[in-house]
Amino acid sequence: MRFTMVQKLWMTIIVVVIITLALFHFVSLYSYEKLYVQNVEETLKKEGKRLVSEYKGGPISDEFKKKVAWYNDISQAEILFVNNPRDLSACLPFDVHHESLISEKDRQMLLDGNTVTKVGYEDRFKRNIMGVVIPVLDGKKLNGIIYSYIPLKNIRDIIYDAALLLAPVALFVIAVTVFIGKKIVVTITKPILQMERVSYKMSKGNFNERIAVTSNDEVGRLGMAFNDMAQALQKEDIQRKEFLANVSHELRTPLSYIKGYSEAILDGVVKLEQQTKFIMLINKEAGRMQRLVHDLLDLAQLEGALFPIKKHPTVFAQLIEDVLEAYEPVSAEKSIMLQHELDPDIIANIDEDRIQQVLHNLLDNAIRYTPEGGVISIMLKQVGGKCILRISDTGVGIPKEHLDKLGERFYRVDKARSRQSGGTGLGLAIVKQIVEVHEGTIEFMSEVGEGTVISIEFPVVEE
Repeated sequence: MRFTMVQKLWMTIIVVVIITLALFHFVSLYSYEKLYVQNVEETLKKEGKRLVSEYKGGPISDEFKKKVAWYNDISQAEILFVNNPRDLSACLPFDVHHESLISEKDRQMLLDGNTVTKVGYEDRFKRNIMGVVIPVLDGKKLNGIIYSYIPLKNIRDIIYDAALLLAPVALFVIAVTVFIGKKIVVTITKPILQMERVSYKMSKGNFNERIAVTSNDEVGRLGMAFNDMAQALQKEDIQRKEFLANVSHELRTPLSYIKGYSEAILDGVVKLEQQTKFIMLINKEAGRMQRLVHDLLDLAQLEGALFPIKKHPTVFAQLIEDVLEAYEPVSAEKSIMLQHELDPDIIANIDEDRIQQVLHNLLDNAIRYTPEGGVISIMLKQVGGKCILRISDTGVGIPKEHLDKLGERFYRVDKARSRQSGGTGLGLAIVKQIVEVHEGTIEFMSEVGEGTVISIEFPVVEE
């Protein structure tokens, strides 16, 4: 059979109650054996020894016998005095297992001054009886014994008496157990049942549901983690839909151009001297689609850790200088000054090709958005166990509300300008992903009209 969580919890509570009752039963037996029986034995011994202390030696006097008889009248136990221990079995009111109560071994114990305890079943009382035999010694001579016995209370009577006292307490404990058990069951199962319901809705594409968290224990923290997961999945679902919409939007424009220009050429509505221009436009849009597909594949591989990263210790400053050489003609054409301050001793464990891709992307943006006569500065320094690469420009800057979204796929600050310049909107997303797979961090700082600063941190190779 398959049990639900609620059934399992209630079964656990029932088992705990049963175990508690069983422990109570065994404790009662223990109390009977170790406390009640032992107490009766100690009482009989004390009474017997108190009587024996009245004997001063010599022949047994009538006065001593009268004291024993008087004590028998006032005591709850039956107390007998027997002069001849060998005849004791004939004087007893009961027979233990049909054998003599005093054996030779017992007699020897009595002669040594020890007491003898016997427990046996008595038909007259229909229960066990405890007897204690205490020697009456005159030096080394056994002149007699004091024999006292008393019926032992039945264990069922003891449990019954205890039950009368403990029944109200037991009922209260059971009621409290049920109440607390119900609270525990509800506290544990309610969030789990909510998780089951919300999970089912999430499987159908609904990520709006959340779990009501009412505690700060493990179940409460599980609920909070579940809500965080639901929020992350919701965000991921929104990004996925936006991604598909962006991809469709990015592809729609070049495809419409390619289709329109190619149909115009095929239909012969374009003059011969214009066909070259249209073919060049088709080639341009095809190149744009090719870059988009290439960037999408790059980003997918980086996010899925499918692209092998080949890290090895690299002189970071030399890598940056090699990239800057390629930008000298472009910067000179726009009269942009390239400045750099690089620490030549920094060794970083990086993939050179991927870091070059990062540098090219960031420098392309810096040159694209820096007006003529501007300055682009590249700085590389080491702070502790990290190196800091900082690229700053004196370009148009980025409004603050856009800084947190930089690095998201297809996000553009100025969509119209970015499309005109041929950007795919994936460059910074690729940069961010490459930095993360290198265990680094990237930060964007900018002021409109003053420029932008991009700061990247990478771990360095310690010598």
